[in-house]
Amino acid sequence: MGKRDNRVAYMNPIAMARWRGPSQSAGPTIQDYLNRPRPTWEEVKKQLENKKKGSKALAEFEEKMNENWKKELEKSREKLLSGNESLYKKRERKKKKKKKSCRSSSSSSSSTDSSSSSPDSEDEKKKEGKKRKKKKNHSCKSSESSPCDSESESKESVKKKKKSKDETEKEKCLRSLSKKRKKTCPEDKPLSLESSSESDYEEEMQAKKKRRCEEQEKATEKAKKKKKKQHKKHSKKKKKKSGSSHKSG
Repeated sequence: MGKRDNRVAYMNPIAMARWRGPSQSAGPTIQDYLNRPRPTWEEVKKQLENKKKGSKALAEFEEKMNENWKKELEKSREKLLSGNESLYKKRERKKKKKKKSCRSSSSSSSSTDSSSSSPDSEDEKKKEGKKRKKKKNHSCKSSESSPCDSESESKESVKKKKKSKDETEKEKCLRSLSKKRKKTCPEDKPLSLESSSESDYEEEMQAKKKRRCEEQEKATEKAKKKKKKQHKKHSKKKKKKSGSSHKSG
């Protein structure tokens, strides 16, 4: 039995559409849209005129409303201005009264003091001028000496701190010495605390200084010894390397 022939002939879609003819669609075609009824130029002009008339009526209505609003605003402004003017007038009257009272009081006081204060006023002016000159000179000097003063103040503060530390150390040493003495000799009579404590403090300070110097000397000697040992080891290694190189050669 042979195979069935399932092949189908190729049909050109454009040719099939032409063969079927024009399709009957329900909606309007492009030709119908192009052939639609259109207004003439005169009809267009009439429509534009009608639109303008409508806009004119709107503009007239808006103008009337604006005029009414303007009138109302003017009325309210007049009311506010009248109230503000009354307040302003009252304030001006009060100020004028105060000025008049001040002038009258100053004129009466000046008339009484003018005869007595005429020579004194000149002396006071001279004194004020001298004081101003002194203040200016003092301000210039202070501006020049401000960095020096700051340096001196810093040095003084450092010195004060050192003194306070030394005093605290002295007090601690004195207290420790007094406690030791009480423990060692409680039956003996107490001597003058100030002289004995000061001498003991000086002795302790000298002993501390000697200990520090000895420790520093020991540390330097140890460092020197270490350096010598390292140098010897390094030299020995070099000698060994040189000997091995000669042997290999």
